[in-house]
Amino acid sequence: MTVITAEPGVIKAIAAWQNWLRHERRAAENTIISYENDLRGFLLFLSKHLGYLPGLGDLTVLTSLDFRSYLAGRNADGLSRSSTARAVSTLRSFFRFLERRNLAENAAIHALRPQKIPRSIPKALSAEDALETVSEVEKLSEETWVGKRDKAFLFLLYGCGLRIGEAIGLNRGHVDGPDRDVIRVIGKGGKERVVPVLPAVQEAIADYLAICPYNLKAEGPLFVGVRGARLNPGVAQKQVRIVRKLLRLPETATPHAFRHSFATHLLAGGGDLRTIQELLGHASLSTTQRYTDVNAAQLQSIYVNAHPRARRSI
Repeated sequence: MTVITAEPGVIKAIAAWQNWLRHERRAAENTIISYENDLRGFLLFLSKHLGYLPGLGDLTVLTSLDFRSYLAGRNADGLSRSSTARAVSTLRSFFRFLERRNLAENAAIHALRPQKIPRSIPKALSAEDALETVSEVEKLSEETWVGKRDKAFLFLLYGCGLRIGEAIGLNRGHVDGPDRDVIRVIGKGGKERVVPVLPAVQEAIADYLAICPYNLKAEGPLFVGVRGARLNPGVAQKQVRIVRKLLRLPETATPHAFRHSFATHLLAGGGDLRTIQELLGHASLSTTQRYTDVNAAQLQSIYVNAHPRARRSI
């Protein structure tokens, strides 16, 4: 792991900020890791820019010109506007935290504005392409269990509409409960939602678990890498890239596209928009409030009747 190029006071503040994100904001672990990487990059720039390791006092006196130099450096490195926008959001969050804790205050950060990003709607795969990708990914690895793992993983994205981080964050116990027809997913902001699991998805998960060489505990990860640790998002993304080339699919065929395809195909199949929002976890209400007015049996019925995988076989 790259060392944080800063004085101990800054490093201690970062640890406190991460703890706040994790326990107060209930941010996803992948989000916290992304924020940390953004902050590492900024502090690395700052140490070169200043000529020494920055301390909390240095963060207080940074000017708009310093921040603009940071953005210019990212632009020169060819980093995307979306990546830079996230980095700016990270810096604002960190500096707001420092201000609330009376550790440092800097007005210049609030005026920092990255270049605007044009909004784009993710493109859905066709049902045929989505199902073919799920089928083909199983054949990539020489290790049979790895192929079964990748198939089950993509099936969860497409068949349940999970975010890649949500699927990776699942533990064995999440799919081994008394009711295997649903899984409880912890989404953004720590919000829980209940998602029905189609029989074909259950079967794919069972096939993977049956031959996985590791003794997966209920409280441990459901999806593991070749060394037995929780699966890295980059591994899943790489597998999809390989299949994408094999099937000559567009570059928009990413793991996230499976989640978008899930929603698009449900809607096209007659699924109720409100129900789809519930399944995706986009509703702002808590889990209990969301499901007060939606009968669980009705939710399952709408899902099974509308999703193409309920009527198809690979």
